Amino acid sequence: MTTTDTTPRHLSGNYAPVMDELTAHDLPVTGRIPEELAGWYLRNGPNPADAASGHWFFGDGMVHGVRLEGGRALSYRNRWVRTTELTDGARMYDRRGRRDLTAGPANTHVVRHAGRTLALVETALPYELTPALDTVGPYDFGGRLTTAMTAHPKACPVTGELHFFGYGIAEAPHLTYHRADASGELTVSRPVEVPGATMMHDFALTSGHVVFLDLPVVLDLGLLGSGTMPYRWDDGYGARLGVLRRDDPYGRVRWCAVDPCYVFHVLNAYDAPDGTVVVHVMRYPEHARRTADGTVAGGGEAVLWKWTADPATGTVREEQCDDRPGEFPRIDDRLAGLRADHGHVTCGNALVRYDLETGASTAHDFGPARTPGEAAFAPAADGSPSGTSGWLVTYVHDAGTGRSDLVVLDAEDLAAGPVATVHLPARVPHGFHGNWLPDAAGQGPLRSQAAPGGPTSPQGA
Repeated sequence: MTTTDTTPRHLSGNYAPVMDELTAHDLPVTGRIPEELAGWYLRNGPNPADAASGHWFFGDGMVHGVRLEGGRALSYRNRWVRTTELTDGARMYDRRGRRDLTAGPANTHVVRHAGRTLALVETALPYELTPALDTVGPYDFGGRLTTAMTAHPKACPVTGELHFFGYGIAEAPHLTYHRADASGELTVSRPVEVPGATMMHDFALTSGHVVFLDLPVVLDLGLLGSGTMPYRWDDGYGARLGVLRRDDPYGRVRWCAVDPCYVFHVLNAYDAPDGTVVVHVMRYPEHARRTADGTVAGGGEAVLWKWTADPATGTVREEQCDDRPGEFPRIDDRLAGLRADHGHVTCGNALVRYDLETGASTAHDFGPARTPGEAAFAPAADGSPSGTSGWLVTYVHDAGTGRSDLVVLDAEDLAAGPVATVHLPARVPHGFHGNWLPDAAGQGPLRSQAAPGGPTSPQGA
């Protein structure tokens, strides 16, 4: 008699959670780690502590970190983010229907701003972490942040400001734009009127503008509390970009229609000399269309597109840049909102480097059994502002061995293969987003371009 494995895909294979928190030192390395790489590579992802969740997006956050310094891989550690949802069983809404902004899995991204390391999820407040990845607690910018915070904030490389937004679930405002200065003080919180509650995962920043993505994946109140994602595709909602001037944060948002689609992730955006705003995105034809029985139909895969929006006319020129499916687009973050020459996208078992001017691309294929995640850009120590000189850093899972590595690639020569491979003591499950957090001030914000405007259980802590 044969048995059928009914384990959901998001809880099997390398999506399955790991149950131990580890600390390991002096990790073995194949190749040579560049001497100038001194810092942490951190990456967040869902890792349900009870090994169960209704959707991949719901698992408790776990941050995996590797410390590089002096040409060595000094350590690896992984820690659950100890949110109130994990430790106390808190839920987004209490029995009286009141929103608890501390109740989220903090499982999507990990960023650093104004000296604080924050684990993020778009439905709740950030959680602050120590350098050792221990949880400090929820962070609300001194009580000033009263909405959830996107998992994709944008740090301006010129001003040091952090731009982000929060979207409402069942309550208004459905969209609020926020800005924190370089010291971490929240200085702007401005509601933006939109027709309804949508799953707004990402947005874009330029030197002069903020660009919101108001797309037709809308909240379905009937699905709240059902154990699945409470969103669905809506043919009647429409799709548009909202362009707001950074020098007038409470001013008019100029809306520009685009063909219906969905975007989880923006690669980058910049202001063109002719007054248009150029945005590169990973565009899905649609997402979360539900059939009559409530199941989600396939919506196609994301490929790289370029949008050129003209706020003066409210029009957008839409161009497909490639037909290769991919996700997790990244640039050199020191060029966020400026014109970057190159971008990097994870495409199946490969990392692809795009020339954003010519459309040319190069790739490194890890092989059919080795799967990379998102690749963060670690800039070279010379501080080059071109977004060219540096390394791509990513976790790679080997299905043949069941183990994971941290791989370092030369961003200018992907075809040459890994510069270094750090062999980790445990499997790192597939996850979402992370960052290279350097020690050296020279690898921090870019100032040269002017802006036009021991194992434990999670309960044992």
